[in-house]
Amino acid sequence: MSPRRALVIVDVQKDFVDGSLGTARGAEVAAAISSFLSSDANKYAHIVGTLDWHVDPAGHFVAAGEQPDYSETWPVHCVAGTEGATTYPALDTSAIEAWFRKGEFTPAYSGFEGHLAPAFAEADWLKVERKTIGLEQWLQDRKISHVDVVGIATDFCVKATALDSQSAGFHTTVIEQLCAPVSDEGAQEAFAELRAAGVLIS
Repeated sequence: MSPRRALVIVDVQKDFVDGSLGTARGAEVAAAISSFLSSDANKYAHIVGTLDWHVDPAGHFVAAGEQPDYSETWPVHCVAGTEGATTYPALDTSAIEAWFRKGEFTPAYSGFEGHLAPAFAEADWLKVERKTIGLEQWLQDRKISHVDVVGIATDFCVKATALDSQSAGFHTTVIEQLCAPVSDEGAQEAFAELRAAGVLIS
């Protein structure tokens, strides 16, 4: 019996491509993921995406007049409902069947910290229970055994998502050429950590 495989596309959003936290390869990777989907989407039982979606993320943003440390504090980015939080136009989202938002009220890097985005209006969502199904449960419910991870940024949210995927028991692979790092040094450190945790790098 062949494994049931899912693709998780991490945070290919405007602010992470050419916005307040833009990455050098972000636009290239967005287009490359779209090209990959056009030829390889049929490899996957399910394809999902994650989104940074900050409302008031508890110290995640740098305070006014201060400099971010780019480790714990960051420039304002991916604020819920803003242009910067939308997906980058070069990413073809037509194959993505579910979105998982993370970081509304606490800092969050891993897609496994997120929850299924509502199918109804944001204004309505804010009036009801904020937390719904998480990514781990969603994948388990669909009998997924293998997870491939791509997106932005290699050394932060891609790494965190892949580590949590592996920890949750999924056979996890990061596709290097479909990821954009903040820095090359950070990417190499991330890959070393991922390999040590048993994640495959392809």
